[in-house]
Amino acid sequence: MTKPIDKTAIRNAATVIALRDRFTAPKVLMGQRGEKAAFMPNKFVFPGGALDSDDFDVPLAEGFHPTCAARLAEGCPRDISAALGVAAIRELWEETGLILGAQGPWHGDIPDDWKDFAEAGYLPSARPLQFVFRAITPMGRPRRFDARFFLVDADEIASDLDDFSRAEDELSHLQWIPLEEVRSFDLPFITEVVLAEVAHRAHATEPPSNVPFFHNGIEESLFLRLGGRGPLTGKQIADD
Repeated sequence: MTKPIDKTAIRNAATVIALRDRFTAPKVLMGQRGEKAAFMPNKFVFPGGALDSDDFDVPLAEGFHPTCAARLAEGCPRDISAALGVAAIRELWEETGLILGAQGPWHGDIPDDWKDFAEAGYLPSARPLQFVFRAITPMGRPRRFDARFFLVDADEIASDLDDFSRAEDELSHLQWIPLEEVRSFDLPFITEVVLAEVAHRAHATEPPSNVPFFHNGIEESLFLRLGGRGPLTGKQIADD
């Protein structure tokens, strides 16, 4: 029996920002949520979703870059970085049909969600994912998430970047949107904030040593930096 979702709880989540042609004409992969979606209906978003319990049992061919791993562990009661990497790759696979992984065989039972992924000859790999943003959904929303945003160069994706035929139906109108045009779409506020960081890092190939954290707590909302730099304003995040 499936355990019902506790809508008052803050769920860990992972989101993937795939960046294409980053040095020439940067584009990001986005899709539109359905009008009846419980969370952010009709909005254009990056592929992503909540962490599942099964994500802890899926092996990674390669883990995160040490800098990303350190930032992911900061402020967390336990290390869930590997499961977040799995969740990010799973959500990219489910919502777009794109494969982010390393070639290799699976050992043991393959979860149902990963059978087609495995049959294509790949294991999920977190190595190409750069941890670039973290945000907690503000209070008062129908669902709340502690979301980690991962930037990945589209050249790291193993499958055809324009083939979304294996995607599930959670996102429609999947497309690569030029960064200079993306703000004309109907976006959530936090996505606009994250896009400023993506534009800032479009030409950077190394993972950031410090990561913006939009923390919506009970008493106040703060922009912080994971990496020991303390509170920042929204403008400082965009300009830093």
